[in-house]
Amino acid sequence: MRSEAEAIGRLVATAPRAGCFFDFDGTLAPIQVDPDSVWPTPGVVDALTALTGLLRRVAVVSARPAGFLRSRLERVPGLVLHGHYGLQTITADGVERTDPAAGPWVPALADLARRAGDELPRGALVERQPLSVALHYRAAPDLRDAVEAWAAAAVAGTGVRAQRGRMVVELRPPVDRDKGTVIAEETADLATAWYAGDDLSDLRAFAALTDRETAGGGFVGVRAAVVNEETGREVAEAADFVIGPPEAVPPLLDRLVRALERG
Repeated sequence: MRSEAEAIGRLVATAPRAGCFFDFDGTLAPIQVDPDSVWPTPGVVDALTALTGLLRRVAVVSARPAGFLRSRLERVPGLVLHGHYGLQTITADGVERTDPAAGPWVPALADLARRAGDELPRGALVERQPLSVALHYRAAPDLRDAVEAWAAAAVAGTGVRAQRGRMVVELRPPVDRDKGTVIAEETADLATAWYAGDDLSDLRAFAALTDRETAGGGFVGVRAAVVNEETGREVAEAADFVIGPPEAVPPLLDRLVRALERG
């Protein structure tokens, strides 16, 4: 466990070989009933812009499509965007890549999206994305069992994978790619890395930092939790420190920027 002050000190001391990684929804932006209405919390874009000029690497790792992340964060130069849990990546210089193993699953996902729209009860929101189908029940929490049962049947019938999150189940290609594999790759050349997240999928990123530390070499990983009433307890228990709710993230980033600028 490390305090915020200790974590900031380590980041400053190793800035040329340090990176910061963030989840998007629930971390850099508030959760909304309508996923298309989500935008970064005020202050986040300016803080990320400053961080990209002060650290080796700054990236967002999200379930969202990479194109969606770019539409919300395009003002941040040099930011790496990992969409669909790393199945899509937009590099710091703007090159977009898609994992070729995911492509063959697009027709099956399109069919699942159509079926979900026809078969799920009214109140469930079916969000069709390029490489996933997100089944939201935030507007109707009582539909959780129905949505999860439908998703389980889809997994059994097609071989797609399900990722549970905050009042959502995401169906995606069965490719061995997640936030943990992304963080393992992105931190291979770093001495220090922060990861901030709020949901169950972020625990894999936390675990990747722990594995990297255990491997030796002096690497330090910092796990920061953004709290919420749904999955926040489990994430907080696995973190080094708790940031607070999403609106507490910009002030933390500002503290990071000031410390890095002072050197």
